[in-house]
Amino acid sequence: MKKAKVIWMNGEFVPWDEAQVHVLTHGLHYGSSVFEGMRCYKTKKGPAVFRLEDHTQRLFHSARIYRMDIPHTPEEINEAILETIRRNRLKSCYIRPLVYRGYGEMGVSPFNCPVDVAVAVWEWGQYLGPEAVEQGVDVMVSSWQRMAPNTFPAMAKTGANYMNSQLIKMEALLYGFVEGIALDVAGYVSEGSGENLFILWKGELYTPPLGASILPGITRDSVIRLARDNKIEVRQHLIPREWLYMAEEVFFTGSAAEITPIRSIDKIAIATGKRGPVTAQLQKQYFGVASGQRRDKYGWLTYV
Repeated sequence: MKKAKVIWMNGEFVPWDEAQVHVLTHGLHYGSSVFEGMRCYKTKKGPAVFRLEDHTQRLFHSARIYRMDIPHTPEEINEAILETIRRNRLKSCYIRPLVYRGYGEMGVSPFNCPVDVAVAVWEWGQYLGPEAVEQGVDVMVSSWQRMAPNTFPAMAKTGANYMNSQLIKMEALLYGFVEGIALDVAGYVSEGSGENLFILWKGELYTPPLGASILPGITRDSVIRLARDNKIEVRQHLIPREWLYMAEEVFFTGSAAEITPIRSIDKIAIATGKRGPVTAQLQKQYFGVASGQRRDKYGWLTYV
């Protein structure tokens, strides 16, 4: 990855290569971390972070679920993010705020370990490949399922949950696909390893509900709003696996993946095997707002 200059750690700016933790940091051993992923886009008015406050709010919600008291206010985290972008002089970047149980005691209980916070930014292109946004990606339904209710909280964006995501992603890559789609414990479609999912069926959009063990994606929410602005009905509905193959269009959403069309699933072409018109329309509007070229009616941009 392309290094930036500094990383914000517990209120101080540290040179990139010196941003280190102790090997007995609790988060390294027990997965006790929560994090966010967001993007800053280049606009004519300067760099702008997409839905900064919403991402920070989700970070605090994730921490609350795991009884982690973040030693900063949301406003302080927002300012740390903006100042980190400024100090690294980036016009566009990916942003990673991280809250983790630090070095204190070993053992499953995290209560005697400090809660540390870091913010890193770096230049990052298309998550699923430079041509993915236009040409789409080939994916598979994974043999790995998402967690069952009352095991791991799917609504928390936590490091531990992404061990499941790694299994999904590695399996897909080893079988020659770009990404995997996980089913939930009941066998319904859940999400990708790091993306939410939509299908188009008879002119209406469907996306799995929160009860299907999905992360409540902020890009997912943005797409729902943009679709409804265009008089496209959006339904949060359980999706059987076979519906994927019958759909008129399928696409991923996420801060990293943005809006990425899926052209085939399990080597079955989705419709014509190309990006569909509804996906293209939503991409145009999403990127238009994110780049500052379209009116930001929802106040999604925070200028650096």
